[in-house]
Amino acid sequence: MARLLRHAVTSPKAEIRETVEPFTGGLAARLPLSSEADVDAAFTMARRAQKQWALRPARERARVLLRFHDLVLDRQAEVLDLAQTETGKARRDAFEELLDCALNSRHYGRVGPALLAPQRRLGVFPTLTQTSEHHHPKGVVGIVSPWNYPITLAVTDALPALLAGNAVVLRPDIQTTVTALWVVDMLRDAGLPEGLMPVVIGDGSTVGEWVVDRADYVMFTGSTRVGRIVAQRCGERLVGCSLELGGKNALIVRADADIERSAEIAERACFANSGQLCIGIERLIVHEDVADEFIAAFLKRVNALRLKPGVGWGASMGSLVSAKQRDAVLAHIDDAIAKGAEVLTGGKARPDVGPFYVEPTVLIGVTGEMAACRDETFGPVVSVSTYRTDDEAIARANDSDYGLNASVLTRDTKAGKAMALRIEAGTVNVNEAYGSTWGSTAAPMGGMKASGMGRRHGVEGLLKYTETQTIAVQRLMGFGAAFGRTDEQWAGLLTTAVKAMKKAGVR
Repeated sequence: MARLLRHAVTSPKAEIRETVEPFTGGLAARLPLSSEADVDAAFTMARRAQKQWALRPARERARVLLRFHDLVLDRQAEVLDLAQTETGKARRDAFEELLDCALNSRHYGRVGPALLAPQRRLGVFPTLTQTSEHHHPKGVVGIVSPWNYPITLAVTDALPALLAGNAVVLRPDIQTTVTALWVVDMLRDAGLPEGLMPVVIGDGSTVGEWVVDRADYVMFTGSTRVGRIVAQRCGERLVGCSLELGGKNALIVRADADIERSAEIAERACFANSGQLCIGIERLIVHEDVADEFIAAFLKRVNALRLKPGVGWGASMGSLVSAKQRDAVLAHIDDAIAKGAEVLTGGKARPDVGPFYVEPTVLIGVTGEMAACRDETFGPVVSVSTYRTDDEAIARANDSDYGLNASVLTRDTKAGKAMALRIEAGTVNVNEAYGSTWGSTAAPMGGMKASGMGRRHGVEGLLKYTETQTIAVQRLMGFGAAFGRTDEQWAGLLTTAVKAMKKAGVR
């Protein structure tokens, strides 16, 4: 722990906060909290380190990411143990985010330098105007990350920010701080300079706000409610932000879908990370012709899920992260039951397994007045409803304030893609639930509507951390009247030239 805490900025007399291990309810870690002065010190340190880092060639910075890729894969057992201990998740879910970490570091390590290189652009006057586009780092990026995916969300947003020449001040959720510190330690072992990614420890309402108020750009992942506050605070300072917020994601099962495969995809989509997944599925919309067959196959898989506490392989679904999260999930279930919904399976807490476990739960008859209908549950609860036409299914999927992720399951991939184009979500998967879009790191990922703004992954996920600058060098002649022409004659000459450029196909 002492080795990891060297990456945190805290004072010797800091207040100590204890975190709880979800599997047992016992002590997970004792962490010193950062004060506002510590956050100031972290930014001072980061700004000093960033000036030298930005001077290094992008390819040199990229080599740190590629070395980091190898380290996290080679030493994965260490971080998988930490992530399980702090979150209570199943090891297969921890491994999934470890892979995401490797994919992102490889992708940006390979393609990032070319994306950051100066690009020639067509000038207003061909050959006479030489125009180029350049990307400069923002400065110090503040990242406020959540507890549900502490390996990937602590670092995969930081990787492109660092590659672009920025420093990063990271405020991980206090529940998963040790995992985040391990990731930073691996970056240091990979060659990241001292002071370039300090970690501050504390609650979002204090330390998180201090980070937001000092950063040159903010990356926030969390609830829509808090995301609106972050956007407002950034707007007041005229600094940019990228927000990945909540979701109430829908999965559509068409009448022509492979039922067994659909049941497998749906089970994984609904209960991965115990449902604590912003791009996970909370609504199943099934064609009425196959509803009975699908529900039977789905319930068979759900009832076979293994709830097994503890670090290591073997569990299909882990614990919820805290008593607060458990109680919030149970409140959604109880509210739905009280208002007429039916529980097909699950619906109860499982203290016999662990203090924060809730059974994987499937509901039918969920209606608009129930919290589970429109509010993000963020737990192992899914509702099932039926539909008759594609139009009805799409309308149902879009009937949400959120627009983060969605899925269409069908044997007719052409029809599936046509439906996907009509769904109001930043990512839509055909014959998968979230892995296909999330894992395609060359393509952007983010939300529509109340699910956020900005994108991670892809070109935008890198260039958002830069200030774009255009430089144009004008040769021979400029824009004022030349060659002894009057303004009127010059305007006529330019009109002829512009028409000629259109006819010649100049863009």
